[in-house]
Amino acid sequence: MSESKRPAINWMDILWLLFLAGLAVLPPVGEIHKQLTLLAIGVLQLSEGWIMARAPRRGAAYIVLLKIALATLLIDHTGELSINSNYYPIYYLPVVTAAEYFPPLATMLWTALASAAYCSYLYPALQVYEISAEGYERLALRILFFFLAAMVVNRFVIENRGQMKRYQELAETLAETNRRLEQAQAEARRSERLAALGQLSAGLAHEIRNPLAVIRGSAEMLTQKLKQADPLASELASYVLSETNRLSVLVTRFLDFARPLQAELEPHEITTVLDRALNSVAAVRKDEAIHVERQYQRDLPLVPLDESLCEQAFANLVQNAYDAMSSGGGTLRLSASKAVRADQDGVEVRIADTGPGIPAELREQIFNPFVTTKKTGMGLGLSIVSKIVDGHHGSIRVDNGGGPPSRSGACFVIFFPAATQGRPAVSSGLVVS
Repeated sequence: MSESKRPAINWMDILWLLFLAGLAVLPPVGEIHKQLTLLAIGVLQLSEGWIMARAPRRGAAYIVLLKIALATLLIDHTGELSINSNYYPIYYLPVVTAAEYFPPLATMLWTALASAAYCSYLYPALQVYEISAEGYERLALRILFFFLAAMVVNRFVIENRGQMKRYQELAETLAETNRRLEQAQAEARRSERLAALGQLSAGLAHEIRNPLAVIRGSAEMLTQKLKQADPLASELASYVLSETNRLSVLVTRFLDFARPLQAELEPHEITTVLDRALNSVAAVRKDEAIHVERQYQRDLPLVPLDESLCEQAFANLVQNAYDAMSSGGGTLRLSASKAVRADQDGVEVRIADTGPGIPAELREQIFNPFVTTKKTGMGLGLSIVSKIVDGHHGSIRVDNGGGPPSRSGACFVIFFPAATQGRPAVSSGLVVS
């Protein structure tokens, strides 16, 4: 039975009521039982939506049974011989209702029940009259028309439901396409911002780097010359040297951000690169109370990768996870599984932690330069990761990590398209920081 619900009262119900009113003014007009039965049919028709809303599973069966009973009662009070009543077409009402709500087989069964109710008046007629062969033929024609009407209406209803389902699937497909288009536009805008910022960073970094080299050299010379003669001046010169070194690192990061790198993409097992990145970070942070869980699906397809760049991206994400859980420990979960995005097979990598997570308002901006949740840092790390993933024709997003409510954590989801057989190694120009 269909789960669709009709409105409480619609224009078809009003039309039914007009037809019932027409029957009420036709002979026999003075038959009170006929008028009460027609009134009951009208009330039932108006209450159909209310019944379906409160009994969605069995409401249709109740409605069809009541209409069969009322139709049987009506023809009993509209003719001297009930089987010959001119009101026999009232059985079309339960038959059409069954065709509207039920599948074909159930519609046939309900129609057979309505026909049996009508034929029940054949027995009293045989007690008084002898029915001729022509009478039986007329009765058979009426019953066959019941079944014909039921199947015609049922077929129309099924076709209409199928069309509505196709429209709904098309609407869902269009909504998903629009979502992907909006995501692609957002990524394109982000790439444009990064490119513009990279050009600006390159020019600025080159202008700053040369004076920094002079300042650094001068500070080193001052530190050496003043080490014994003036301890205070030597200490101040050492401050100048340390801060100059820090600025030099910042400038180098800017230059890396602006400099295009060639990525040699060759098919590799992504779990090997992921393990290598994990081990490199864990070797440095081995004293911290971080529990690592790995879930790698078997028989993963090979992925076109630049091993060094992907290891850099994975190490950055693992390092961020360690930093997020450094205060109280936690669990780092790494997983790799087969996935399909936009009809393209590939591998999905998830790096999740149980740290404090990333605020919802920052998730759309976290891959932009200079956006960070750390107290220290320049906010260029995740921009690097995003650039590397983009250069591998993949995608990256951040979700909740699935930790406890107080520490929901962050989960970075990275998708890499799988290598196709016979695909040669290619180079992809990347701009990373």
